[in-house]
Amino acid sequence: MQTSVHNFTLNLSWGLIHLISQIDRFDASWASIEKREGQSLKQLKSIATVRSVGASTRIEGSQLSDTQVELLLKEIDITKLEDRDSQEVVGYFNALDFISENAADIEISQNNLKYLHQILLKHSRKDDWHRGSYKQQSNAVEARMPDGSRQIIFQTTDPGLPTLNAMRGLLDWYHSDNQTHPLVKCALFCYEFVTIHPFQDGNGRLSRLLATLLLLRHGYKWIEYVSLEHEIESRKSEYYRVLRSCQVNRPGENVTEWISFFFDALGNVQQQLMQKLQVQGEAASLSPRDKAIIMFVSNNPGCKSGEISVKLRLPAPTVKRALAELVHKNLLEKHGIGPGTNYTAV
Repeated sequence: MQTSVHNFTLNLSWGLIHLISQIDRFDASWASIEKREGQSLKQLKSIATVRSVGASTRIEGSQLSDTQVELLLKEIDITKLEDRDSQEVVGYFNALDFISENAADIEISQNNLKYLHQILLKHSRKDDWHRGSYKQQSNAVEARMPDGSRQIIFQTTDPGLPTLNAMRGLLDWYHSDNQTHPLVKCALFCYEFVTIHPFQDGNGRLSRLLATLLLLRHGYKWIEYVSLEHEIESRKSEYYRVLRSCQVNRPGENVTEWISFFFDALGNVQQQLMQKLQVQGEAASLSPRDKAIIMFVSNNPGCKSGEISVKLRLPAPTVKRALAELVHKNLLEKHGIGPGTNYTAV
């Protein structure tokens, strides 16, 4: 069934309805899960924050690994943020933290979008001239290729009055539409925002922050304990391809492919969260040593037994035996053989 929402058309298939139902079923049980898993969720949120910050900035070209991001965020010294990667990481962290603490009070308005943009780019000196203001120059969406070159993904709304009118239209629709399902509204808002590209720079990062903000404001609180940004980074080529596929037919484009991608990404991170909660439930009866190993591997995916032994100050043979048992119990995953063997959390 084809329907119209805002300026778009959408094929509302049974598959799409199933994805929405699947996400909402989990959401309905979240309150009881949150009450039961309080301490575990704090750890998951910390891990998700690092992954989200690292992934979203790497999508835009940052070279910092999650380990480097975690070290940077442990002791932030704004006087030492000389390189752009560090500036972007700290800015994204600050914006994400602000959203996490204040989502219920952040109305979706032009002023608040501009304020979030200010936080996001606060430490980036090259962005001083446009921070917190709509763009003054055209800004096509580009992707940085492996060889360092850039490829235009799609053209964006012209600066000045066209951008202002497009943003007014987007916000008017968002606040007046009481019929469209909240998940569809979240997906469409993020799509339209990044397609308009209202700011000179930082639009991609801000669109992903807005996904978290909108989902939180619609009651999907579990989004804080997963990294939608990491899921998008792992599907970066598909992410850009879907955006381009929809955008080239603008205006009045059919956005079914984008909605499907957005919901599939949400479904995947939701499934990952359920698996992590299941693992932590099973790990509750483990020894302190095994719990420490699982937590270390969760925070350092791809680590090796020698690294675990050094960091946790455990004998190497003990660590190897423990890892074998935890893999056998499906609490950890083993990758590779010989000296290249490494581990990740399930």
